Amino acid sequence: MFWQLAANGLVTGSVIAIAAVGVSLVYGILRLVNFAYGDFMAFGALAAYAFNGPLGLGMVPATLLGMVATAALSLGLDVVLWRPLRARRAGFMSLFLASIGLALVLRQVLLLAYGPQPQSYKVDQYKVYVLGSVRLSEPQLITIIVATGAIAAIGVLLARTTLGRTMRALSDDRALAAIAGIHVGRVIRYTWLVSGLLAGLAGVLAGLVQSSFDPNFGFQLLLPVFAAVVLGGIGSAYGALAGGLVLGLAMELSTWPSLFGGVDPVYKPVVAFAILAGALMVRPQGLFGRARVV
Repeated sequence: MFWQLAANGLVTGSVIAIAAVGVSLVYGILRLVNFAYGDFMAFGALAAYAFNGPLGLGMVPATLLGMVATAALSLGLDVVLWRPLRARRAGFMSLFLASIGLALVLRQVLLLAYGPQPQSYKVDQYKVYVLGSVRLSEPQLITIIVATGAIAAIGVLLARTTLGRTMRALSDDRALAAIAGIHVGRVIRYTWLVSGLLAGLAGVLAGLVQSSFDPNFGFQLLLPVFAAVVLGGIGSAYGALAGGLVLGLAMELSTWPSLFGGVDPVYKPVVAFAILAGALMVRPQGLFGRARVV
């Protein structure tokens, strides 16, 4: 029972962690809390469904095309919305309200395009793999494998590439990075692209795990994602990864009967926020220290 719940927690935490990195990257560089990120995830999931369902493409190309579509949406919105707001030096609250408005608009557009009915990918939801005492459905196993590769790729991007180093430099001190010769506008564009790719991937994986989803499911994922960002340390991509995995494991293990009888699964989000509150009381800056480090 314990190992089964731990495996489920790893699946949930992996999805949260990937999305949390996308949110954290944008905040670290632009100081923008993107409240529309959950709807970016829903857009990616539904875009992949359009290629996988009606068009009949395989899950791998459908996922890649969904990620590309979400990245294009992310970059396009920067051009038409966020860049003009930055040019007018919009304050934090103005940007936050704009992101809320964007979330509502995206959700309604998705509802008009796909309708409120649940959608499902063409995968075998009933195929099960047995690994010792752990049983994983095909979507769960795919999620763990893909998420592991994505998390490793994120680590390499941030630690070993020029783009990752420039992202960290902008997060530390944007003005100093510009003086040092870093092309700020270009790095911001790449940040939106990476954030969009991660949103698309997280959305597809969440849709796989849930087996069915609709245009509203992104908002339901948003609160745990934000909780992971805060738990890991606002603006810290590595912290977002750790925070997502910790919350995912905690949410699933909280239902373990041997742990004080376990909690009703409906209260798993409450457990996540209780852990967040307790952790911040001990370490207000989050697990990974300084809030402004990517």
